[in-house]
Amino acid sequence: MPAIHGEASLKFTRAIVRRPSENFAGGLTTVDLGKPDYELALRQHGAYCRALETCGLSLTRLEPDERYPDSTFVEDTAVLTQRGAVIARPGAASRTGEIEEIKTVLSERYAQIREIREPGTLDGGDVCEAGERFFIGVSKRTNEAGAAQLAGFLADFGYQTTLIDIRGLSNILHLKSGLAYLGGNRMLVIDELKASNEFSSYDVIEIDNTEAYGANCLLINDRVLIASGFPGLRLQLERLDYEVIALDMSEFQKMDGGLSCLSLRF
Repeated sequence: MPAIHGEASLKFTRAIVRRPSENFAGGLTTVDLGKPDYELALRQHGAYCRALETCGLSLTRLEPDERYPDSTFVEDTAVLTQRGAVIARPGAASRTGEIEEIKTVLSERYAQIREIREPGTLDGGDVCEAGERFFIGVSKRTNEAGAAQLAGFLADFGYQTTLIDIRGLSNILHLKSGLAYLGGNRMLVIDELKASNEFSSYDVIEIDNTEAYGANCLLINDRVLIASGFPGLRLQLERLDYEVIALDMSEFQKMDGGLSCLSLRF
């Protein structure tokens, strides 16, 4: 694993996860990859949780909630930092109720909690932490008001922020569908984002268009979780001395989900 310059103190110890509910297939999706297999999704989620534990995380496991078929994607409900938490306000109306249980859980773990308020909307999947800077995507789910509120809260916590408008990109739902910060000043980005001036100070790792889904990978302590089925990406990361764990994400991909979506890490 390459050194993560200036980030030695950023080590995750805990994560919040929620097993998919039986009506998982009734959630929102923008892709046409077929109906997810519920039993297979459960097995994939179990493997994901075991991988988090392998990375040294202690898990808080929330019960499935059939009121919200998308609620396994817990990342969208909050933004967690070392200095405070922000409760999100999901951009899809069917998901707004998901934040209530998350708020209760986080109130036991954070002294500082802020909340996105109307008219702002914010999905946690639009927020990428890169050391002392957070990239915030303005998307179909996160509006300008929500992004501005989050930027203000993060400034109060002592972080810098950069807003990136991805509303013109049809191939990604959230900002983190197209990028991942891998420590050591390295940013993995899809082709449509690599020319952005916002990443000019980073060592950009490009991903082949045929493996674009793999851009939603996840650095956790000394390992990188990636979706299986992307040998080019895996080889690229291993050549950079990352220890890689590949996980089957086929059923979550059918519902617009990725690796980062399935947990809140802190």
